[in-house]
Amino acid sequence: MAETPAASCKRTPLFDLHVELGAKMVPFAGYEMPVQYPLGVLKEHNHTRENAGLFDVSHMGQAWLVGEDAAAALETLVPAELQALEAGQQRYTQLLNEDGTILDDLMVTRPVETEKQDRLYLVVNAACKDQDFALITEKLAGRAKLEIIDDHALIAIQGPKAVDATAAIFGDVVRTQSFMSQQVLPFEGKPCLISRSGYTGEDGYEISVPADLAEALSRAFINQDIVEPIGLGARDSLRLEAGLCLYGNDIDTTTTPIEAGLIWSIGKRRREEGGFPGASVIQKQIADGVERKRVGIQPEGRAPAREGTPVTDGNGNEIGKITSGGFGPTVGGPVAMGYVAASHKEPGTAIHLLVRGKEVPAKVVKLPFVKPGFYRG
Repeated sequence: MAETPAASCKRTPLFDLHVELGAKMVPFAGYEMPVQYPLGVLKEHNHTRENAGLFDVSHMGQAWLVGEDAAAALETLVPAELQALEAGQQRYTQLLNEDGTILDDLMVTRPVETEKQDRLYLVVNAACKDQDFALITEKLAGRAKLEIIDDHALIAIQGPKAVDATAAIFGDVVRTQSFMSQQVLPFEGKPCLISRSGYTGEDGYEISVPADLAEALSRAFINQDIVEPIGLGARDSLRLEAGLCLYGNDIDTTTTPIEAGLIWSIGKRRREEGGFPGASVIQKQIADGVERKRVGIQPEGRAPAREGTPVTDGNGNEIGKITSGGFGPTVGGPVAMGYVAASHKEPGTAIHLLVRGKEVPAKVVKLPFVKPGFYRG
């Protein structure tokens, strides 16, 4: 699908700051977004792994789902256990269709505030947000109301020193905040939603901040020596090394959560009871297994294997495809993810990649490629 021309792209509240910082701006999911800064993708990646990187993710879709049974209502569209969410707890899940395949993935949080227990906070992917919001509005009409949040930016601070950078602004209360939880803290007198989560495999936070304060908050971060602004290029290499799925590449309407290795995101009660689109398909796959599986793949040599590269068994038989691939700076070589026949899914299995008509040796490896740095308390 052709990318949106820059002239018709939307801009996030941080556009002017990106330009001031020398970012290379590119069209992405309908927005003009920074792909890299003068530091360059490789150094941005390494800086995030070693210190802290600041990301503009304001193109993502934020919304409140409001209703006394909002969690039960949303469970009719996703396989996660949402009714058991405690105040401030966050969960990853997927919107599914009747085939059990993935329309989008999203984060769902029950607010920490007592007066907001009638709602859930949702963050969906930028490229899918219009269709996601339309689907949720249509399917949950009469049970819950979707209120799109269009007056807030969303930024992420990621890396082993993200906690220090965030504590310098919001106080030490963020240091003991648990992974996959949210709290509300003020910045310049206005409340911000601070979730301890992210998309790099590192410790960090995603912060929903009023749009008129987004630049001030971002400057408060990048004015610290340990923080650098990071673009989409490094964001992709970081998430790939962390074994995290990119919607449209590693998961889409041709893949189920079970094939994608996301069974951990489906609650035990939901596995047994169903009650979500495609539940019978998912339950059968849990019971009987799947014919293909998402795996980590490590090519030999230095040349990366890109999306769409065929995977073969070495005898010329195609057994899968690469869905994400590139150079892993932390790993020091090429890394990839893709789907292979279940018979070849075990780590250590020898495979081949068909690159420009030539078979390149590779092997299946356990995900993630780098040890997660999530805060576990």
